[in-house]
Amino acid sequence: MAVIGTVGAEVLIPLAAVIGIAFAVFQWYVVAKVPVPSHDGEDGGGGAAQKGRSGHDESAEDGVDYRQVEARCAEIQHAISIGATSFLFTEYRYLAVFMAGFAVVIFMFLGSAQRFSTRPEPCTYDPARMCRPALANATFSMIAFLLGALTSVMSGYLGMRVATFANARTALEARRGVRRAFVVAFRSGAAMGFLLASSALFVLYVAINLFGVYYGDDWGGLYESITGYGLGGSSMALFGRVGGGIYTKAADVGADLVGKVERNIPEDDPRNPEVIADNVGDNVGDIAGMGSDLFGSYAESSCAALFVASISSFGTEHNFAAMMYPLLISAMGIVVCLATTVVATDVAEVKTVEEIGPALKRQILISTVLMTVGIAIVSFLVLPHSFTLFDFGRRKLVKNWYLFICVSAGLWAGLVIGYVTEYFTSNACRPVQAVANSCRTGAATNVIFGLAVGYKSVIVPIFAIATAIYASFRLAAMYGIALAALGMLSTIATGLSIDAYGPISDNAGGIAEMSGMPHVVRERTDALDAAGNTTAAIGKGFAIGSAALVSLALFGAYVSRAGVAAVDVLSPRVFAGLLVGAMLPYWFSAMTMRSVGSAALAMVEEVRRQFDSIPGLMEGTAKPDYATCVKISTDASLKKMLAPGALVMLSPLVAGTLFGTETLAGLLAGALVSGVQVAISASNSGGAWDNAKKYIEAGASAEARALGPKGSDAHKAAVIGDTIGDPLKDTSGPSLNILIKLMAVEALVFAPFFAAHGGLIFKHL
Repeated sequence: MAVIGTVGAEVLIPLAAVIGIAFAVFQWYVVAKVPVPSHDGEDGGGGAAQKGRSGHDESAEDGVDYRQVEARCAEIQHAISIGATSFLFTEYRYLAVFMAGFAVVIFMFLGSAQRFSTRPEPCTYDPARMCRPALANATFSMIAFLLGALTSVMSGYLGMRVATFANARTALEARRGVRRAFVVAFRSGAAMGFLLASSALFVLYVAINLFGVYYGDDWGGLYESITGYGLGGSSMALFGRVGGGIYTKAADVGADLVGKVERNIPEDDPRNPEVIADNVGDNVGDIAGMGSDLFGSYAESSCAALFVASISSFGTEHNFAAMMYPLLISAMGIVVCLATTVVATDVAEVKTVEEIGPALKRQILISTVLMTVGIAIVSFLVLPHSFTLFDFGRRKLVKNWYLFICVSAGLWAGLVIGYVTEYFTSNACRPVQAVANSCRTGAATNVIFGLAVGYKSVIVPIFAIATAIYASFRLAAMYGIALAALGMLSTIATGLSIDAYGPISDNAGGIAEMSGMPHVVRERTDALDAAGNTTAAIGKGFAIGSAALVSLALFGAYVSRAGVAAVDVLSPRVFAGLLVGAMLPYWFSAMTMRSVGSAALAMVEEVRRQFDSIPGLMEGTAKPDYATCVKISTDASLKKMLAPGALVMLSPLVAGTLFGTETLAGLLAGALVSGVQVAISASNSGGAWDNAKKYIEAGASAEARALGPKGSDAHKAAVIGDTIGDPLKDTSGPSLNILIKLMAVEALVFAPFFAAHGGLIFKHL
């Protein structure tokens, strides 16, 4: 007998969400206490020249006028915020048209599955009972899609606002020591992480209860329509990741090739015409895109678990508390992550540069250990001792501790992926140092070593994912795999905190450079940024690993809903789909890489033109035309995000409608197996190249100093490797995890139509 019943679940889930939102607001409030003058030069509430902890006025140090520096910080922050906001609003206008159009497609396809019938239908998994009509499923799936899309957009936008609010504050606090700067950057990341995780949980919980008013005891129909929430979230995430990735990497590549390699000027030098576009890109790509991406992963893993549970004994017996087990796991995750965050900000404070990386890694370990205990508490208090699950037409007897193992398997597999990713992308470890050392002989050997690191980094994560899949499926069938995915994302608030910390620190370094702060401040922000690059790679590893598990769970749900008896790879229909599906990640990557390349080409030409045609630009006596570079990135990203998005969105529709449910099953399986491995290798190769460059620039060891300084041949080779890796780690790689899960959830949403009318071509062949 479960201890926590319906009332307990009804109270605990929204309570955890509200606590998470309140904690995010508190983090925002603490960060806001760091004073920044208004961009028009007026004092923003903290005085112009701050005083150090020793009490003396910093404005006289190093010959730097800190009143002017602070005014310049505010001006740059305002320019970045305006640029990011303008881009996102323009992008969202494009996406609003897509949302409206695709919502109509959902309604028409699902409604036509039963000819827009308004009569009750026999339930799919229990024909003896009558369930809500197909027209209701079409309507509520459409509403859920729009709700998920809007929540995804909100997640990205709020993340951007937090980041642009915090970047100048982090730079200003870096004058007073690395500890203060770290706390501001981390609290800002926590504000985003808790706001997104809590909002996603709260909106999904409210949607379930509101939809339940109509569906009543038809839980199968209710949770089938809720899958539209995940589809909406991932649809927006795809365009956000691709569009933001093209924007930021077009600017980044242009800055590195012309600024560092050709003109030999520092990173984020205000003389570089695209420096504002580069910093805007960090916020629209690495913050807004990443926020939407992880929201989509959370929404899909939750929807997959809820749908599979609805056709188990949880659904047939209407055990609401047990049905809400996935949401209660997420609620526990918010509480655990809150405690973990307090450790970083108030208990084990960072005092030196060397402590930054270990402090961030401790966040992952502490949250994993605490969450394991939390999973046990939820599992034994909420679930009945034993129950049955749907297992491809059979009923599987499961015990509550089985589900504890499933969720924990995903959680610890995520930790393994995180630490392996850290090993292959951290400049403190041998793989990145070997990549840096290869720069002695030029860019070619650097590229070769970087590719090898990316390929090798796939091995352990794939074994970890495979182990989690096997254990979870053996214990609890497809529901177990969905829970493993949810386990990997159960600490999403902490994951987002350390993920957002990186771009905030990167922006802070840019602002410190552009505003003319002393070199020591830039060294501190570079140390923050270097640790952030590694944690960003860890975040991408979590996202890719969870995408694999989510996609497999959605695949199982699709096969069940579409009535596919078996996925036989010896069938020519399935095998044809398998081959095409395995090709799609390469086609998609080619489109995104080409988009970044063509946009970067235009950016490089514009930056060269300005350096050649604006007198006094190199001398610092003239200002560059920042606006033109911002426009190049904006136009390129908005135009070139459409084709990759269309490829992903149309592939399942075309395959299911024209070639049938079996071919679509093969397509999904091929895309999953291929996409996960391409995504991991691309992300980690890019991360290794990036940190190899930073390893040379930092000169923290005798080996690194022998390769430097900045501007040396080895450093230029490292910069070239970094520019090659930029679109791999920030555009193609992260977008691929959205591809595999978006195709799977889209197939599940449209499964009723494919089962009724799919295979138009193969019916005649």
